Amino acid sequence: MPASTTPAWTTPQDVTARLRKRWENGIYLTELAAEADWKPVCVPLRGPRPSEITRHYNEVLAWAQSWAHAATRKPLRLEHRRVGGQLVGRNDIPHQVWVDHRKDLWKLLGVTDTVHRYQALLASAQATVPRLAAWMAAHPMKVVKLQDVWPRLEATVRWIADYHGPALYVRQIDVPGVDTKFIEHHRATLTALLEHCLPADRITAAAPRTNFAARFGFLQKPGYLRFRILGEQALAGFRELTVRADEFTSRPSGVTAVYVVENETTFLAFPAQPDSIVFHGGGYAVTQLSGLPWLHDVRLVYWGDLDTHGFTILNRLRRAFPHTESMLMNRSVLMAHKDQWVKEAAPTVEPLETLTHEESDVYRILTEGDFGQGVRLEQERVRFCLLQAALAELPDNSQSRQPGDEFLPAMNR
Repeated sequence: MPASTTPAWTTPQDVTARLRKRWENGIYLTELAAEADWKPVCVPLRGPRPSEITRHYNEVLAWAQSWAHAATRKPLRLEHRRVGGQLVGRNDIPHQVWVDHRKDLWKLLGVTDTVHRYQALLASAQATVPRLAAWMAAHPMKVVKLQDVWPRLEATVRWIADYHGPALYVRQIDVPGVDTKFIEHHRATLTALLEHCLPADRITAAAPRTNFAARFGFLQKPGYLRFRILGEQALAGFRELTVRADEFTSRPSGVTAVYVVENETTFLAFPAQPDSIVFHGGGYAVTQLSGLPWLHDVRLVYWGDLDTHGFTILNRLRRAFPHTESMLMNRSVLMAHKDQWVKEAAPTVEPLETLTHEESDVYRILTEGDFGQGVRLEQERVRFCLLQAALAELPDNSQSRQPGDEFLPAMNR
């Protein structure tokens, strides 16, 4: 018979595939973990109709024999039903199969060793971290998938749950065979386990689930700020420093003005200015400056790329420090450098509520594409003489700004 006309009768392979799909859903291991009584599983078989027995007798015979063979070799109980009548006679054909015991299912699917391993892992968790065992019962196939590393995952969860000392770095988790790369590789699983096992007060719900350290109270890599002294006096003998942002808690003596620029070369070449320092902003990393409350008490000037992200960074900085001025971020500078425009790869169009009228005008030009889509003027392409001129036009910084004082509007020429 051509394959295209072969009847779609249920084969032993079909039954195994159907049972394996149920196994992969985890239902059988969840029932095992709950110590639920086993209910024999019945799988109906689609077999030949009476009219097919005469038309496809040889195929029907081969099909029935395949089931007879399967019933002797596989842990299945085969039931028959009688079909036919006066035309074809009465015939007993396979009708449905039963799996009467759990161990028969494990043998049929070839998962006996996997089940024993799962039971051992579950028993270990029940003895040490009962809440973890409850998670394992609800997600058995995830445990099976990670069975080789599960003891280390369990030990990590137990160590974190039992630790109540001062805050540590993730690197300080002291579990044999567990290092930071192991934790990062299994971060999603460990996050799910810890969220299930730890009390609510040990979880920072506001922290993203991708930030393992922040979510579970570990110390995080500190932010660093790089700055140069622009005045005559060095700081502790240094004219350029990189410091931890959380330790930069007070204003350097004599500093009354702070500049923030994006480009490193511009940062290094920034002209001398009395009583001033310049920060290398580093794109959106500039938000680390929001942790420096003393910036409220100095003149704060930002100069970024003339593109949509440059204005977005300015907007974020101004949210933290409303007195922030911008420099060289205006229409005249943009138009004076048309030959140096490049294309911004992924412009943003979010509303920026803190921009001045002049800044908003340029931002609108960029977002609406008045001069083409994705127009961008990078900071390092602006003529250096314009920076020197803009600095010369700024008011004198010799007097320290006191809390509550207001600077003049931004000098955006």
